[in-house]
Amino acid sequence: MRDDSATVTARLAAALRDSASPWAGAALVRLPDKGLAHDHVRITGSGLLARIPKQSQMRLTPADNLAYQAACFERAAAGGHAPRLHGVLAPCANLPRGALLVQEVQGRTAALPGDLAAIVQALAALHALPLPAPAARRPLLDDEDALAALYEELAQQAQYLAAAGVAPAVARAVTQELQQLNALCRADARPPRHLIAFDGHPGNFIVQHHGAAVGHAVLVDLEKCRYSYPALDIAHATLYTSTTWDLDSCAELTPAQVQGAYATWAAAVGPRVAAPAQAWHVPLRRAMWLWSLTWCAKWRVLSTAVAPADADGEDWSAGQSDAALVAHVRGRVDHYLQPDVVARMRDEFDALQGALDEALAA
Repeated sequence: MRDDSATVTARLAAALRDSASPWAGAALVRLPDKGLAHDHVRITGSGLLARIPKQSQMRLTPADNLAYQAACFERAAAGGHAPRLHGVLAPCANLPRGALLVQEVQGRTAALPGDLAAIVQALAALHALPLPAPAARRPLLDDEDALAALYEELAQQAQYLAAAGVAPAVARAVTQELQQLNALCRADARPPRHLIAFDGHPGNFIVQHHGAAVGHAVLVDLEKCRYSYPALDIAHATLYTSTTWDLDSCAELTPAQVQGAYATWAAAVGPRVAAPAQAWHVPLRRAMWLWSLTWCAKWRVLSTAVAPADADGEDWSAGQSDAALVAHVRGRVDHYLQPDVVARMRDEFDALQGALDEALAA
């Protein structure tokens, strides 16, 4: 069962005191529940938020989960579009999954389509960072064949389709899309890998304005970073299943706006990164959509499960989040799994491929 705000803040206060934090005794304000993976508590007067995991989407132990997320914040901050990490509260009796202390970014929730360019430019700054030597990439995911690893992740999530009770047409569509991706995996070609967010949907951005025409977008939710393909991030920022996910940033982009986002990214990231990614935009867009769709099936099944007794790994049980948030997620999941929505998305992929091919040939 989800703890009330008084309990969450009391546990955080005890953890800050026991760790001799300079912010022990500060007033604590729990923020509204907007995500399935974390609680956020403002540490008044510090400029910081405590980011308290409800679970690990990466299926890690509490300590490993904190280490992974800390690495995400530290590495993404080098691109200038992520909050800075200020400390880690180790797992303890009061905080079984620990917490990160991160910069509280002041601004407003991203709004589409007006902030689309800012979001894409923020992702481009992440993708343009130098690729570290292999030994320096840990603990972030760094599969030598990131495409094959993505396929395996999708195939695992697709196993929930039957239990989720999706329509036969949806199950067939997923099977066909997986077969197409598997065919790409069997070929030798791969795009270059870079640091990516893998969770860059518009609802995860705060936009700041400093007098410029385009705002400065900051990606504030960082726990899934990995060394993989930038096209996955551009897709996640512009897919229908992403742009209509968060109530505060909900919008449906036109085909022209989506194409414009790819052009903006290419200009921002430069030809060294953009050129080899061009041919992969739509195939990886389909893969990112497939990840979202199969996750919906997974959540539909696991959200009804009983919360695990320990703090390890995933926990999608509905009791971890406010009822209003769970109801919103359930509504989005049900919508995205409808056969007509799935069919429309696949048609849009084909149309986008044709439009990008024409633009490249022009």
